[in-house]
Amino acid sequence: MAHWDDLRIFLAVSRGQSLSRAGRVLKLDAATVGRRIARLEAAMGARLFTRSPQGYLPTDEGGRLVSHAQAIEAEMERARDTLSGAGEGISGQVRIGAPDGAANYLLPQVVAAIMALNPGLEVQIVALPRVFSLTRREADMVIAVSKPEQGRVIATKIADYHLHLAASEAYLAAAPPITALADLKAHRIIGYIPDMIFDRELDYLSDLGIDHPPVASNSVSVQVNLIRQGAGLGVVHDFALPATPGVRRVLSDRFSLLRSFFLVRHADDRHVPRIQRFADALMSGVRAEVARLESLVPNPEVDRAALLLASGQDGPGVENRLDKLAPDVSA
Repeated sequence: MAHWDDLRIFLAVSRGQSLSRAGRVLKLDAATVGRRIARLEAAMGARLFTRSPQGYLPTDEGGRLVSHAQAIEAEMERARDTLSGAGEGISGQVRIGAPDGAANYLLPQVVAAIMALNPGLEVQIVALPRVFSLTRREADMVIAVSKPEQGRVIATKIADYHLHLAASEAYLAAAPPITALADLKAHRIIGYIPDMIFDRELDYLSDLGIDHPPVASNSVSVQVNLIRQGAGLGVVHDFALPATPGVRRVLSDRFSLLRSFFLVRHADDRHVPRIQRFADALMSGVRAEVARLESLVPNPEVDRAALLLASGQDGPGVENRLDKLAPDVSA
């Protein structure tokens, strides 16, 4: 008969594809992990892993055991929550994977608020510009910019967010005027390194016909700092602008992008109260924070049109112009 502790080790090896990596997660030495896997294989009467250049990969029998072991893991989590008397609070450790735009400009304040109400909670934020594997348990949940189309996961839309071209006041003062999209040809553009864009939703510059920006980084925060230093123009999340003084939107009435955040979790975790409560708090917090930060972004085009109306300079087209731009106040 298989023991839960052996199944726990089995899951760690299947996720890490390495005895030593599993050992580091479980605080066991690799030799002990190997012995426990051998004991589980004997109990199950089947070989569970094959050794390959990529590491320890589950056999067909091992692959079938993974889903059962994950279901047992979820039940153990539920039992732990029940016996701990956690009630409606959240305790234990939760790891979130997120693109660095969300990780830098949204999650710190959202997570701080959640932890203030849940002193027994530990949160790890993994801010990397890449796709995370929930199957390998690289994270308990992931904030993604597109909805996954495969895998045993739950994907819930969190919120829409807006992006615009932006530049530093210093750059704009020294550079040629920008009054139309065609003027961008005379300016340095900052963006992602093309072959490191891990999701098509991040290919912002393709809408401008730009496929090779002269200044590039795989990190949103680096791109924003390049813009702050006057290296050029780039596409910036509106929710990042309140944290970047001296940077303002450019051509906001000519170029605007709408994207969405999704919270992605493993399907087995929907029955784990601790994970569910944290997911609910996280989605609610991120949704509110996006709305709050975007509302702080000034819109010079709307302000200028409104000022003309207030001063009685309601020449032809001013009201139409204001109506067209008004939705951008929240962008």
